[in-house]
Amino acid sequence: MKTFQAPTRDQVTPAVQGVFDHMQSAFGMVPNLYATIGYSENALTSYLAFQNAQAKGSFSAREREAVFLAVSQVNGCEYCLAAHTAIGKMNGFSDEDTVQLRAGTHADAKLGTITRLAASITKTHGHPSAQLLEDFFALGYGEKALIDLITLVADKTLANYVHNITQVPVDFPAAPALAAATV
Repeated sequence: MKTFQAPTRDQVTPAVQGVFDHMQSAFGMVPNLYATIGYSENALTSYLAFQNAQAKGSFSAREREAVFLAVSQVNGCEYCLAAHTAIGKMNGFSDEDTVQLRAGTHADAKLGTITRLAASITKTHGHPSAQLLEDFFALGYGEKALIDLITLVADKTLANYVHNITQVPVDFPAAPALAAATV
């Protein structure tokens, strides 16, 4: 099977080089997953625009990280589990919180519900149970939030698939092991 390497700055288009420069100055690194998406200028620029637009949606940064952990667990993406564990901790989660979010067992009613629903949407290819949807709407979420949640699932599924196929090196600390996946 072909071995993939994250491209270096000199291996991408000038527009992607600008994105890499921005990431390097903002984060001190260009994460390998984004670099790999950068093989396609169109894919990277449209993906970043898509991600940036989601910050204006129904969910806080903390809730988005919870969803990303749940979806990445279902999709078995080591890279995104590591990255979103680190980012989740920057948003106030402990290692134990991140494990519970991945397992769908977090005690917080809102976080537990949105992560279970996101995991179910992922696992069932868009056919979650009626009960999970009822639980979501019972928390006061409406149709807008449901569409925003589906968008978050789509975002993370794209990133998960890129890593699962390319297996570029993970450049974040490994996520804690999940004893028994229950999502």
